[in-house]
Amino acid sequence: MNLPEEYSANNTVEIENGSINSAINLQQTHNSISEINNLDKIRDILFGNQMRELEKRFTRLEERMVKEFSHVRDEAKQRLDAVEIYVTKEIEALGELLKNEQIERESELKVITEEYKFINTSLEKKLVHFAEQTINNQRNLREQILNQSKNLQDEIRQKYEEINSLIEKETQEIRHDKTDRANLASLFTELAFRLNKENNS
Repeated sequence: MNLPEEYSANNTVEIENGSINSAINLQQTHNSISEINNLDKIRDILFGNQMRELEKRFTRLEERMVKEFSHVRDEAKQRLDAVEIYVTKEIEALGELLKNEQIERESELKVITEEYKFINTSLEKKLVHFAEQTINNQRNLREQILNQSKNLQDEIRQKYEEINSLIEKETQEIRHDKTDRANLASLFTELAFRLNKENNS
């Protein structure tokens, strides 16, 4: 398919215009770079000494900062080492203190245990002695009660015998008195009979 001649001509003109524009842009870019280089040269002429001085100052400042940082790091390391040594010594001292405290507590516990054993043994002995004494006291008390009971029985038997003897004696006396009374009554009866007989005669 063939393009019209006008379109071909227009297209050719546009291509030529584009090339021209590219060339112009390239020239302008080149000019801009030249201007920038010129500006750098002018800036270097105007501010070169100041920039170099600033660079020197920055370099010195950087070196100083590095030295300061190194000094601070060394000082911090020394302080950390000192703190670590101090903490280690304190931990060792505390460990030693705890060890001594534990030894002292164990010694006190041993003494208390020995005292407890002694008190326990003494208390057991006292309890055994008290039990023996109680048994002896009970035995003595039973013996005393038994003896007193025997004595009391003997006294009661003796009193009984005395009372019985006294009762028998009193009984005999009463019987004797009763016999005397019967005789006396018989005598009074006979006397009354005689008196009656005499009065009737």
